[in-house]
Amino acid sequence: MVFSSLEFIFRFLPAFLFIYYIIPGKGKNLWLLMGSLGFYFYGVRDTPFYFVLLILSILVNYRIGILIGRRRIGRFRRRWLIYGVIYNLFWLILFKYCGFLVQNLNLMLSLARIPAELPVIAPVLPVGISFYTFQAISYLADVYRKTVPYERSLVGFGMYISMFPQLIAGPIVTYSSVRRQIGFRRITFQSIEDGLRDFTIGLGFKVLLANRIGGLWNEVQAIGYDSISTPMAWLGLAAFSLQIYFDFCGYSLMAKGLGSLMGFQLPDNFHQPYMSLSMTEFWRRWHMTLGSWFREYVYIPLGGNRCGTFLTFRNLFAVWILTGFWHGASWNFIVWGLLLFLIISVERLGLLRILERWKVIGHLYMLCMIPLTWLVFAVTDMKQTALYVQRLFPFLQNLFPFHQEQCFYFSGDYMKYGRLYAFSLAAGLLFMTGIPMRFYARFRYSMVTAAGLLAVFWLCVYCMHMGMDDPFLYFRF
Repeated sequence: MVFSSLEFIFRFLPAFLFIYYIIPGKGKNLWLLMGSLGFYFYGVRDTPFYFVLLILSILVNYRIGILIGRRRIGRFRRRWLIYGVIYNLFWLILFKYCGFLVQNLNLMLSLARIPAELPVIAPVLPVGISFYTFQAISYLADVYRKTVPYERSLVGFGMYISMFPQLIAGPIVTYSSVRRQIGFRRITFQSIEDGLRDFTIGLGFKVLLANRIGGLWNEVQAIGYDSISTPMAWLGLAAFSLQIYFDFCGYSLMAKGLGSLMGFQLPDNFHQPYMSLSMTEFWRRWHMTLGSWFREYVYIPLGGNRCGTFLTFRNLFAVWILTGFWHGASWNFIVWGLLLFLIISVERLGLLRILERWKVIGHLYMLCMIPLTWLVFAVTDMKQTALYVQRLFPFLQNLFPFHQEQCFYFSGDYMKYGRLYAFSLAAGLLFMTGIPMRFYARFRYSMVTAAGLLAVFWLCVYCMHMGMDDPFLYFRF
């Protein structure tokens, strides 16, 4: 059950909110916990162990948080923190990385001519495990550092870990940012109205922009990378870049809107990232809660930028390799993380000053860098990535001996699909600038804006009824 579905919008959400609003006081926490667990169970009903895994995560981390919070001796606190981190990472590694690690170990054994082969275990990834695992680790770390007290209420802690607006695909919410709201929060007509507005805008981003633009990228994949022209390759990559932005930004807005409906102020996850002047700035604006998590719990504990140039770049390397690996267990994500590390390192060595001073150069630079980095992210097979690079830059064709087919630079395919998706692409380019959102902020409470949002909502409903309700891209991570 996804947010952009008729089942969620017209069945689950109204029934849940009706009871949530009439339940007094702290009973709301219990109902939100029950509703969130029911929401998750419905999604994993074919593999009920994944539901048990979430329950275990709540119970184990709740107990370890108490043990850390009540201990006064540092070594005991540190020991329980280590136990907690190991417990959480064990399940994440088992389900997300075990198959990848065993496959590569078997490859190494084969290259070393060792007659042994380990069985490959590659279970289906539990939905949301990457997100709730990081939330649990951040909670234990904050309790250890005494930046927050441990949560005494099992219901409150369980609600924090499993809250359905952000359970499946974020944003990653730290306990410190919602601790006071767990104990007390106000639900006003203003917060309900704001929540409905944010949810509708996010729904529009997902259904009307991401799904439609994503059709062009699907066309490119269906045609085959070896059969597209150079302009078509760039057009397809631009489509994927817009699709992943409006898909994930739309989800984050819907999550924030749902939180507002229940009295929570969830953090923003995007701030017009495609208007950045550098890749450094881009990753301060994209998936901000993930970037904040790695900065707070990896980069700064390693020393940040306080330990000299060499160690600073070592810390950056660790963050970006882990960021890439967090997104998926395959080599393309590791290469993607390494590529981002190299780009950001070059920017820190002096390029950043040029890009920030000459904004036109910065925008042109990002116009190339954003889709090229997303290519490594989008195409999991490295040979197919190399082939796509060949299509983007035909003069590199001789560098790929595995594919010698003639490249048709301007075969006319881009004209055909460009006309089919012209309106969606133009709308995506306009909304990525943030100009429409600035107009919306200025006239937020006008009747015209309300009528426009109502039209967007029912148009989304029509599209979903017609079957245009593709799953969110970030569910796979």
